[in-house]
Amino acid sequence: MAKVTPESLASINTGILATENEDIRSLRELLTYGLKGMAAYAHHASVLGYRDDEIMAFMENALLATMDDDMGVDELVPMVMECGSKGVATLALLDKANTTTYGNPEPTAVNIGVRENPAILISGHDLRDLEQLLEQTQGTGVDVYTHGEMLPANSYPAFKKYDNFVGNYGGSWWKQKEEFEKFNGPILMTTNCLVPPKESYLNRIYTTSIVGFDGVTHINPGENGAKDFSTIIEQAKACKPPEQLEEGTIMGGFAHVSALSVADKIIEAVKAGQIKKFVVMAGCDGRHKERSYYTNFAKALPEDTVILTAGCAKYRYNKLDLGDIGGIPRVIDAGQCNDSYSLVVIAQKLAEAFGLEDINDLPVSYNIAWYEQKAVLVLLALLSLGVKNITLGPKLPAFVSPNVLNVLVEQFNIRPNATVEEDLKVLL
Repeated sequence: MAKVTPESLASINTGILATENEDIRSLRELLTYGLKGMAAYAHHASVLGYRDDEIMAFMENALLATMDDDMGVDELVPMVMECGSKGVATLALLDKANTTTYGNPEPTAVNIGVRENPAILISGHDLRDLEQLLEQTQGTGVDVYTHGEMLPANSYPAFKKYDNFVGNYGGSWWKQKEEFEKFNGPILMTTNCLVPPKESYLNRIYTTSIVGFDGVTHINPGENGAKDFSTIIEQAKACKPPEQLEEGTIMGGFAHVSALSVADKIIEAVKAGQIKKFVVMAGCDGRHKERSYYTNFAKALPEDTVILTAGCAKYRYNKLDLGDIGGIPRVIDAGQCNDSYSLVVIAQKLAEAFGLEDINDLPVSYNIAWYEQKAVLVLLALLSLGVKNITLGPKLPAFVSPNVLNVLVEQFNIRPNATVEEDLKVLL
């Protein structure tokens, strides 16, 4: 075997742009992003003991496909679409893992104020980490608040029994530097979305599972998978209570079981003309100013329109006072980004109830915000179910080539968002 040297490595043409055909490169990247999202959701399910060998086998085969130079556009397009269908299976698996373990989310008014006790903030997606933290903080005088994508945990029945589980603190992931500083207590990051921390609270940040950062204490599981959060709890006891950012409540917990329990009420409101349109505004949030589009869009929607949401995109509008329609909230929050699955189930059941064969005949429009791999998988999942006329923004993924975009436009009528005024005309 030839000796590997820095010089020989430098001569290897590698990287994304090493694939010269931009359409093949585009499809490989679309597949890779979808697989990353699938892997993340499959990981969350596996933590709770749920695994699907078919999903794992597909991920292995699809990864090999991204390196197979014999696969052209005609072979990669079906592989990308299969990624979407396997994405639906993965979302269903995680939904089963979460609801079987912790119960079906219930409509819940989540407190966004603070109490006078020292506290721990937990962010991310992993409900098992939250469960262990709540168990270990019982009777310690330390409160627990959720942050970011952990907000929907407040709606699970299993967590409501903990009297030190206070509510949610702060908003979207990109506001961490301001909100973490004001929280005063330790912060536990259970998955992604960690912004490089400021020195002022670096010693209060802890990571676990798949997230980490230089200079931050990482909590590893023991032999039986249990985690010891005693170091975090002891530090919390010596900290000041959180500084109040806001007060009041926000509604959550409208996953498919809860939403469908009032399906008759929703159907009656549609038939009576009280609800004219549902707009799915799921996906990701980000720090870019252009994402204020989603706040402005939500404000501009007519009062007979209901927003269906999941993921951190909701932080752009979930604290607006949009009211309700006959007791039905105008923002129906299904939960974390993986709970976009609930939005699909709700749409499918409503189509059945209205006697519609095509889900696209429902009075439902899609205005999706994307940012990273999980949102790409959710998009592919929607496409695999035949959902059409999706508006995507605030920018289209840079790795989608013109020809691949044309395929998506021709088959699914995907379009990039424009202005609030233009998109209201199209989506309503």
